[in-house]
Amino acid sequence: MFIAILDFKATDRPTALAQLDEEGDRVRAMPGNVAFRVYASRADDAAVAVVHEWDDEASFAGYLRSGSFARLGEVLRPMMVEAPVSRRFDADLLETVA
Repeated sequence: MFIAILDFKATDRPTALAQLDEEGDRVRAMPGNVAFRVYASRADDAAVAVVHEWDDEASFAGYLRSGSFARLGEVLRPMMVEAPVSRRFDADLLETVA
């Protein structure tokens, strides 16, 4: 499994969250996507986190080449307070507990 965690701060967080929500279903429908979750910080009114889970790095690379990624960048980048931080992990799922 490939996991990417994106953290950024936005000058207009409501608009940033709306754009992420608008693209969310398209991202979740992409081949290899396991999850796409968006979080608004409770401690910082500008902070947003996005957690991606993908079957593999190749699936994530497909997302990076997608129209959804391009549209998100067009809207989100101009409102980012500072450079975003993206941490990427190659992870092994040990178990799913329900």
